[in-house]
Amino acid sequence: MKNGFLGIGAVIVAVVALAAYLSIYIVNPAQQALVLQFGEIKKSEREPGLKFKTPFIQNVVYFDKRVLDLNMPPIEPILSDKKRLVVDAFARYRITDPVLFYQRVNNINEANQRLSTFLEASMRSVLGRASFLHVVRDERADLMAEIRKDVAQKAAPIGIEVIDVKIRRADLPQTNSEAIFRRMQTERQREATEIRAQGEEQAQRIRSRADRDATVLIAEAKRDSEIVRGDGDAERNRIFAEAFGQNPEFFSFYRSMQAYAAGLKSGDTSMVLSPNSEFFRYFRDPRGAAEPSAPGQSPSPAGAAAQ
Repeated sequence: MKNGFLGIGAVIVAVVALAAYLSIYIVNPAQQALVLQFGEIKKSEREPGLKFKTPFIQNVVYFDKRVLDLNMPPIEPILSDKKRLVVDAFARYRITDPVLFYQRVNNINEANQRLSTFLEASMRSVLGRASFLHVVRDERADLMAEIRKDVAQKAAPIGIEVIDVKIRRADLPQTNSEAIFRRMQTERQREATEIRAQGEEQAQRIRSRADRDATVLIAEAKRDSEIVRGDGDAERNRIFAEAFGQNPEFFSFYRSMQAYAAGLKSGDTSMVLSPNSEFFRYFRDPRGAAEPSAPGQSPSPAGAAAQ
């Protein structure tokens, strides 16, 4: 009998211990919880700590209280200037109302699908009113703020707060990028051709100016040299005239010596002269005395023969 009471007591203690264990649950700082009774929400716990529930008939559903990430698959919206753009975006959100969240979407996977639908629709709508330059450069931050506000309004009824929406990458499709690259390459080649043509024109202009200046300089130099040469010849003739006036005999001798040097040097030219020619008078007489002339002839000076 005693053993029977001990067995019943042990069972009761075990049941009480199990009931106590099942009536306790813990909410950590990164979580929030809902207490459900046969699927009906009885209470919501958002503060961390040790909590209690009715065992056996109540259960606890936990939701993350931290900021969650949503990575969107790339989409290709059509912009206002009829250009297609490959946009890769992401969003950050948190569950602010676990009751609404449980009632409307129930779990994180379903919430991500709903948010992806909201985000894609908002991006196509907002980016469809913007141009290519606005998206990639000028008004990107404003466009992202508008998209975040629109998605936040749609996500609020399901207990979600959208914190941020960002475009990770915005590129042209591969075919468009290749076409733009070819067009840019053609434009750069055209610009290079124009620059080379302008450079060649400028070089030709410089060469023409240099040739003209060289021709002018050479002509002026020749003119100046002819002037100097003429002045020199005039001065030489003046000096010769003065020397002839001062000593005609020496001047005649000097001119004869020049004539001998020019006429008797080696070469292909031959001269046939009579030994009695006036040209050789200094050979016959060192003083250059002329032989008596034949009747009707006048002696010619050696200087005249040399010239």
